[in-house]
Amino acid sequence: MKRALTEITQQFGFDAAHFLEQSPLGSNRRMHGHSFYAEVTLRGEPDADKGWVRDFTGVNTALSEVRGELDHQLLNEIAGLGAPTLENLARYIYREAKNRMPEVCRVRLSRPSSGQSCVYEES
Repeated sequence: MKRALTEITQQFGFDAAHFLEQSPLGSNRRMHGHSFYAEVTLRGEPDADKGWVRDFTGVNTALSEVRGELDHQLLNEIAGLGAPTLENLARYIYREAKNRMPEVCRVRLSRPSSGQSCVYEES
């Protein structure tokens, strides 16, 4: 018998600066900033009594902690992030959110002003 799973998503935004030393383009080598928007998706079976995968109050609390690690920071100085690319940043948010909430299954990170986004999930 198949299990029915439900996904819930919470969004948050943050602003941060970075520079990409390995970038072939000169402008990315200089420090600059972006507004980022993350969508963190959790997947699971809703609790039979409560009716939810996880209470959004708890989700918001956990993601506020992750946001606090990134907002108005120089991403190059974040331990464990690596080169502050969109890909590495999506993976970092996934890992930090998953450490707080095991139901996390996907992170979508976007920079709307650039028209760019990245999805990170583990199989």
